[in-house]
Amino acid sequence: MAKVTFPEWAQLMRAIFRSSTVSQFILYGNINDYVGHKSDNDTKYLPLKEYLNTVLLAPFEVVISYDRGQGIQLLKGERIFFEFLRIFDYYHGTKIVSSATTANSTASALSVDNLLPKNPVQALEIIDRFLNSVKNAKSSQSAAVIIDYAHFIAPQGEMVNLSSDIGSQIIKILNWAEDASYRESGVVTCLLTENLNDIHYLISGSAHNAKIRIDLPGVAEIIEFTESLFRSEPAFVDYCKFDTKYFAERMLGLSLVAIRTTLFRAIRNGLEITAEFLAEIKKESIEKEAAGKLEFLESNLTLDNVAGHQAVKSWLRKDAKLMKQGISAALPMGYLISGRIGTGKTWLVKCFAGECGIPFVELKNFRDKWVGATEGNLEKIFAILHALGNVVVFVDEADQVTGKRTTNDETGISGRVYAMLAKEMSDTANRGKIFWIFATSRPDLVEIDLKRQGRLDVHIPLFPPESDEEKKQLFIAMAHKLGIQLKEGEIPYLPYTCTMGGNEIEGLLVRTLRIHALQQESERKPFGEILENVIADFKPSAHTKRLELMDYLAVKECTDSCFLPQRFAELTVDEIEAKIKELKGESY
Repeated sequence: MAKVTFPEWAQLMRAIFRSSTVSQFILYGNINDYVGHKSDNDTKYLPLKEYLNTVLLAPFEVVISYDRGQGIQLLKGERIFFEFLRIFDYYHGTKIVSSATTANSTASALSVDNLLPKNPVQALEIIDRFLNSVKNAKSSQSAAVIIDYAHFIAPQGEMVNLSSDIGSQIIKILNWAEDASYRESGVVTCLLTENLNDIHYLISGSAHNAKIRIDLPGVAEIIEFTESLFRSEPAFVDYCKFDTKYFAERMLGLSLVAIRTTLFRAIRNGLEITAEFLAEIKKESIEKEAAGKLEFLESNLTLDNVAGHQAVKSWLRKDAKLMKQGISAALPMGYLISGRIGTGKTWLVKCFAGECGIPFVELKNFRDKWVGATEGNLEKIFAILHALGNVVVFVDEADQVTGKRTTNDETGISGRVYAMLAKEMSDTANRGKIFWIFATSRPDLVEIDLKRQGRLDVHIPLFPPESDEEKKQLFIAMAHKLGIQLKEGEIPYLPYTCTMGGNEIEGLLVRTLRIHALQQESERKPFGEILENVIADFKPSAHTKRLELMDYLAVKECTDSCFLPQRFAELTVDEIEAKIKELKGESY
């Protein structure tokens, strides 16, 4: 007898079924990928539905598949199901099989167009009646039903807003899970969906079914799959100069389908598989898989490109070193970077991205107007992050993104987003693997549970330059960013009595460039002279109290005094709180 090795999720599914505790399974996650079926020394890669039918559900006499696009399909047991349809027609006065009486076989009869309904109301009614007939049959029969794209049959939403048809579909699916007689009579139902949160909460939250996540492949699975491709296509070896371990490590986060596509894309176009090619393909594939909700940050910058913030840069460089060495126990779970507008929070993160040496992604807008879709998007994002192995996740404008513990939002989306993020960020198994960076100018609007120790361990405040020397360094850095080569001696007098951030200095330089580009040839003035005039006309921000409030909020959040300028480092907690209270009263 052939020795069969099952994937972890399949082993779990078999163990649960053998226990006779549930008869309904929800398979979610990486469901559109290949599944490796290992028998003796041979491995075949099958689509999930085919794997279920030919391997896990092989002992069942009848296997039915249904989705709204293809309707009911008989994967096995056509004769038994066709005989059921004859009886169904007889008792209910329907004529489902009458148009198929001339077919040569039951298989061809069931393939006749429009023989079996696609409409979920009619299709689920027939499936439900069939399962009842199996359950009540005197002779032992067994049947399995695979509902693909289950979220289109039982979508997320409040019952009051759903149609009566969808309500009846939800009830049927729940009944298959809750009726103990189904478990005792050899009936099993499988629901397939990418995101668990896309299925109606009455089903996804039921204690009567088993929820089993299929993860993206790990390094070992990718190595085995890649080696099988190399055996089938020897030409791959000529195009790929890496060993399979190196290749697998670079492909973490991709499905086997995407990896196969990558290799064939190279060989069919005569492209050498280089590190740059793999990086670009991985970026393209993951951003496509995440539907724009994740964006890879590829940076040629380093912390040398950051002006000032010496203590911050020193700290980040040390953590970057720990990341490269894989010393995860010494790493924080994440950073909270706060400070007024224009202090370079996003710029600092981009420069750190070029320094830390591991994949760096930015969490984009994952919110959706449809009920349940936001949670589904976040669920898919988390699955990708886990598959990447080591990754830094940047959340800009975190106070707007992360949700609230309590909310007046009628849909409750904000609270559910908060709960999902809080749970994910507090998992210490992710330390050194998923590293979070939140950036915000209003850290007081981020829920305290999200920014506590154990989620965002290190709180880094950023401030505008304090000394004349720091301001000059920032001025040179902003000029370099715009392609203007200024030396320190060419910088005109600056109104240092007011606080100026990088955004304001950049604004001065852009105005100067504008005037310099528009002037007539006969009246051309040197750039430095124009800049001096622009600076003389500079008017500080009218929102000084709000900006000062952001400074003090950053001071309040700071976890390490080495980050604080002297004028803030000596303040007591009570003094900081009093100043924040004063500024909030004056700025609003």
